[in-house]
Parts: sequence; structure tokens; C-alpha cells
Amino acid sequence: MSFLYLKSLHIIFVVTWFAGLFYIVRLFVYFAETAQKPEPEKSILQTQFALMQKRLWYGITWPSAILTVIMGLSLLHYYPQIPGWLWAKLGFVVGLLAYHLYCHRIFRQHQRGEIKQSSTQLRVWNEVATLFLVAIVFLVVMKSGLDATWGVVGFIGLSVVLMLAIMAYKKLRKA
Repeated sequence: MSFLYLKSLHIIFVVTWFAGLFYIVRLFVYFAETAQKPEPEKSILQTQFALMQKRLWYGITWPSAILTVIMGLSLLHYYPQIPGWLWAKLGFVVGLLAYHLYCHRIFRQHQRGEIKQSSTQLRVWNEVATLFLVAIVFLVVMKSGLDATWGVVGFIGLSVVLMLAIMAYKKLRKA
């Protein structure tokens, strides 16, 4: 029974971690877009967005990431031998952790008032978490090599569609 409790908690923290990652990058986009605003609007908005980022990052996103990893590692001892699909999932989780750490770098820049990425770059960056989510869910649900291969093909297709959508949105905003 403890396996199911751990698994449930793991899924709950995965959901809250992804919610935090999706929203933090949206806040990065909004923060970057304030650079073109006149004063005092720029300062007021940047102060507010920096506060929202800080509360989200330290109140939800980091705790969820830590608890996701703890619960996930706790589940590993239930497997006598780690299956191939789980190794692949762990690889994507390592990539997701790298994504999280890079988001932390952007977060620290914004907390110092620095904007090093354009809002378009941040919009693209926002979709990377979606790609990790799709890849991880497909691996967990499908579990077989052939199905995972189709999941990766779908992952690449989704990547292309997302990039095209971002480019179309950028053109639409300029019109």
C-alpha cells in the first residue's frame, strides 16, 4: 500500500512542479516585455513581476521539484531491477532538472533587474517544459520500446508544431 501512496504523492508533486515551471517562464516573458514600457510603469511592473516570481519559485516550484525527486527516488526501491523505460524516464528527468536550474539562472537575473533574453526567446523556452512533459508521460504510460519510439517521433512533431505556432504568434503580434 505504501507504494501507491508514494506514487500518488510523486504524481501530485510532478503536477505542481510543472505548474510552477509553466507559470514562472510566463512571468519571465511578462518581465522581459516591461523593458519597452515607459517609467514609472516599467518599474512598477518589474517590481510586481519580480515579487510574483519570487513567491512562485520559492513557495511552489522549488519545493515541488525537491519533493518530486524524493518521492521518485523512494519509488525506485520497489523495482528489483530498473526497466529500460524507467532509465529513459530518469534521463528526461535529469534534463528537466537542468531546465529547472537554467530557469533559476533566469530568475536570479530578473531579481537583479537584468533582462538577457527577449520575450520571444522566453516564449520558446516556455515550450521546452511541455516537451519534457510529453516525453515523460509517453514513457511512463507506454513502457515499451516501440511505443516509446513513436512517442519520441510525436515529441519531435510536437516540437515542430510548437515552434511554428510561436513564429506565427510573433508575426500576428507585429501585425
